[in-house]
Amino acid sequence: MPEPILDPDLPIIDPHHHLWDRTAMLPHLPAPTHGFEQIVRRVPRYLLDELRADMNSGHNVIATVYMECGAFYRPGGPPELTPVGETEAVNGLAAIADSGVYGPAKPCAGIVSHAYLTRGAAVREVLEAHMAASHRFRGVRHSASHDPDSGVLGPLVRHPAGVYRDPAFREGFAQLAPLGLSFDAWLLEPQLPDLIDLARAFPDTQIVLDHVGTPLGIASYRGRREERFDIWRSNIRKLAELPNVAVKLGGLAMVFPGFPSCLSDSPAPSAQLAQEWGPYLETCIEAFGPTRGMFESNFPVDILSCSYATLWNAFKVFAKGYSADEKTALFSGTAAKVYRLDL
Repeated sequence: MPEPILDPDLPIIDPHHHLWDRTAMLPHLPAPTHGFEQIVRRVPRYLLDELRADMNSGHNVIATVYMECGAFYRPGGPPELTPVGETEAVNGLAAIADSGVYGPAKPCAGIVSHAYLTRGAAVREVLEAHMAASHRFRGVRHSASHDPDSGVLGPLVRHPAGVYRDPAFREGFAQLAPLGLSFDAWLLEPQLPDLIDLARAFPDTQIVLDHVGTPLGIASYRGRREERFDIWRSNIRKLAELPNVAVKLGGLAMVFPGFPSCLSDSPAPSAQLAQEWGPYLETCIEAFGPTRGMFESNFPVDILSCSYATLWNAFKVFAKGYSADEKTALFSGTAAKVYRLDL
């Protein structure tokens, strides 16, 4: 039985979701032993229709920001320009929605795509190509996720250690602020010092920490999430001292933190999710303040723990003690400001 929607009139801007169509990948994936394969098998297609169905599930989702996931790359041409295909494809879907045929909501009002910042200053050409492809383009996400234990990331092991400290990466990163572009960072909790160092080195670049820094509770970290909480909290507080950094409040439904709700036999209710995620959400809001924090869905990835409607209910259960102004910031205002959305 679906939960009743809490506070259904509260405006929401979902600042982090993906779109993909990976049906052709399914026969080539290994056995579903890791969360990534579970997601692809459960949701092989998540495009405009599926996103709109979630947006219309009862909450007042007025707009979204698309987050890169390696989808729709150009099939040919210079390799460095292939990620521009993602911007082009998502911009087309956003334009369809903007026609008004499907209502007033604005899916993909902002687009964050990928560029190989490790190319150094030469990446500026790619950034300008993204900007030319869509007026919705807002910035770049370049993951640095890495752990010595390959069991943590599974098939998402793609990066060497220390990407955010690499001189070539930083030369590419330096191209963002002059073009008015932001940066989304995905990395794992033990890597947070790398992002702190990056943010200090580039105080004029708007940085967004995804998924509260991805706490770990799987593989060699199983049973150690609470043990490492104080380390995570200390780094979050250091990061929050830097005014150019904002934080996305979510991603805790993924497999990485290892909460009981993830892949549970029976879907967890919103009250359980709010309780499990609460210490991480509360710590981030205390450190960054509501005006630099934004709830995110991370859909369809977070479907491993709950439905889209239940996820937003969980955030509303957690936020029930916040003021009306604080809720406005957390559910829509910060996202609109950070991603420069004119709605």
